[in-house]
Amino acid sequence: MFLAAEEVQVQLPVHETGFTPEEVEELLSFLESDEPVSPNSGSEGSSRALYSVDERKKRRMVSNRESARRSRLRKKKHLENLNDQVNLLNIENQQLKNRLSLVINQCHVAWRENEQLRSESVALWAKLLDLYWTLAAIQSQ
Repeated sequence: MFLAAEEVQVQLPVHETGFTPEEVEELLSFLESDEPVSPNSGSEGSSRALYSVDERKKRRMVSNRESARRSRLRKKKHLENLNDQVNLLNIENQQLKNRLSLVINQCHVAWRENEQLRSESVALWAKLLDLYWTLAAIQSQ
């Protein structure tokens, strides 16, 4: 179709067509070849026939690698999120421990004050009883 001396470089909008540069080159080579390709001749006309078995294996391998890479990135992001959660929960746990310690200390202070008040109450009841006995003794005289 083209003469070797007239090598023409065609710059196609590869991203707009959805084909890779290699796929475009392969399609162009089919157009330039003298072999007739019928679009309705079974697997030859299908897009799968455009690629050899090795090329399909390579494409599948590249696709699998990309899928694995995306999976690793998702796993890494998930792990980072879990680590962030662990850090937040550790902070919350420490805050709760601090609050518990404060409440326990307040409870001990209240318990000691309560014991002191009970002791004072017993002493005052004893004094009151002595005063009643003294008053009763004075009144009986």
